[in-house]
Amino acid sequence: MKFALQVGAQLALNADFVVNKAGRYFLLNEALCKVARQDFYYAGTYLGKVKNGKFFPSFNLLAMLAKGDANKVIIDGQAAWLFICGRDIFRRSIIAMYGSRKKGAHTLVLNEFGECLGFGKIVCSLDEKVRGDEVAVKNILDVGDFLRREI
Repeated sequence: MKFALQVGAQLALNADFVVNKAGRYFLLNEALCKVARQDFYYAGTYLGKVKNGKFFPSFNLLAMLAKGDANKVIIDGQAAWLFICGRDIFRRSIIAMYGSRKKGAHTLVLNEFGECLGFGKIVCSLDEKVRGDEVAVKNILDVGDFLRREI
């Protein structure tokens, strides 16, 4: 819930269906809650994990948040490719913005098709006139991260 608030989203989950398994959080449905044992490896929808007191969201959770009201930037195709390669987002690549545009706010990053590619931190107020070649959103997590860790 705290992470959802960081990206300006409202998230209503039934706490009875959220299971903490060794710092990893899963969202189960009622039927799955009845049959899931505590020694499961994976069940339901993976929401993320807590490591050293910090929450790391899953891409499932990011996609859930992106469907509702939240801080979002929509970027063009070239920037989308660069973002999933770990790059930051320049102001000129942002097509649309929703929610907070203030420096320091966290925002979801979506491509032109509405697919959530990850999230980042706004490093300059998006309401101000900034040069097109200045970084506007610093990449924190993107869908390419998993592949880069596997190399």
